[in-house]
Amino acid sequence: MTPEPYSADAGLGAKLRRRYARLVHRRPARLDLARPTVSFTFDDAPASAAAAAEILERHQARGTYYLCAGLFGETGHMGRYINAQEAADLAVRGHEIACHSHGHVDAHRTDGVALLADSERNVASLTALGGSARHFAFPYGEVSPAAKARLADRYGSLRGVHAGLVRDGSDLNQLPAVGIEGADGEAVARHWIDQAVKTGSWLILFTHDVSDSPSAWGCTPATLDRLAAHARARGCDLKTVGQVLDR
Repeated sequence: MTPEPYSADAGLGAKLRRRYARLVHRRPARLDLARPTVSFTFDDAPASAAAAAEILERHQARGTYYLCAGLFGETGHMGRYINAQEAADLAVRGHEIACHSHGHVDAHRTDGVALLADSERNVASLTALGGSARHFAFPYGEVSPAAKARLADRYGSLRGVHAGLVRDGSDLNQLPAVGIEGADGEAVARHWIDQAVKTGSWLILFTHDVSDSPSAWGCTPATLDRLAAHARARGCDLKTVGQVLDR
């Protein structure tokens, strides 16, 4: 079953829940950055994002792919999703295979036992393909205190979608990230790269499909290429999430 286009709950209760989640069950990051660092990450991921790996490789970089094994080979509103062979190929080429949930379930709305079972199923599938499956991104960016508490011991980091930079002491259980998406996605990402340079911080960028006619959640190949080039030109290291945290 493929995920449908999603609109986050905009109600007051949902806003309070998301804000409260950022205050609890925290795990401080201990970073050792030699210079400002940018990670390019891909959620779900459509097959076009796998094809875009060669763009990063031209910049001597690798990406982090947060995958749902339950979507392998399926077709959704962003096109066909990556299949198992494509995921294995990315791992061989040095890209990081990380986790969404197996069935792209909303962590906030999923029972805790079911969430752990879904997560374990995804880890087993991705590990069998050569992926480390050590890091996780919340599907839809939807997180709750209970979901953070359930998953914190299973992964080296949990990534959200609230914009920001990662600094020493940032929450490993809800890392901020900036989307490369929409009409102003490139300008927004470029701004955050410059902020990472200014503050000596780590920036995690995320997108979904990468095509000449991307969805509202994706970007073009040219955008990805220009952003990687800009980060390099500004003196940033380009590393996967795992490479940063392994230091």
